[in-house]
Amino acid sequence: MREINLLAALPKTKRNIQKRAEAQSPENIAIARQYGEIYFDGPRELGYGGYRYDGRWVPVASDIVRHFGLKPGMRILDVGCAKGFLVKDLMQVCPGLEAFGLDISEYALMHCEPETVGRLHLGNCLKLPFPDRSFDAVISLNTIHNLPREEAVQAVAEIERLAPGKGFIQVDSYRTPGQRELFLSWVLTAKFHDYPDKWLELFEEAGYTGDYYWTIVE
Repeated sequence: MREINLLAALPKTKRNIQKRAEAQSPENIAIARQYGEIYFDGPRELGYGGYRYDGRWVPVASDIVRHFGLKPGMRILDVGCAKGFLVKDLMQVCPGLEAFGLDISEYALMHCEPETVGRLHLGNCLKLPFPDRSFDAVISLNTIHNLPREEAVQAVAEIERLAPGKGFIQVDSYRTPGQRELFLSWVLTAKFHDYPDKWLELFEEAGYTGDYYWTIVE
């Protein structure tokens, strides 16, 4: 396993921590965890605040292709693909790449980019509907932390099953108590989160041998 930031090229977003903290009622958290229209395209305090394609994932896609040495005809899966923006951009930066996505949100998949129609699957990362070693790379960005710890272990093991040693997982974490407090004032959907060393214990428990990085609220 190796810590590497494959999302370094992604623009930083401005977060209104106070407004989000004020919205953290049990009712709003339950709404966000439905991953429907309100989460993706409703108010910012309840999710993305409008999840629209703007090309920001293109440089990230380039870094992913370079990191895994992907070529036309090879296969990559994005677990937790939402509307498929990264799937679209992976195909754009590497024409001929067989890129696919999987997400639990029917709303997100029904509002995908035209280029990704037929490539995005409705499903749960606890049991990925693909054979062993059927991908050259599997990525999962800011998705695994939305599961309880036991299920997170299972999902990570599934990623490893599909592409042993060729995974990349990014999850919510924090390195200091101050970062943890800030995270807790922002989080809506994460069910398991911890310091990096505890995440690494989870990865090892799952038999994961791919790469990883952290999303830290600052």
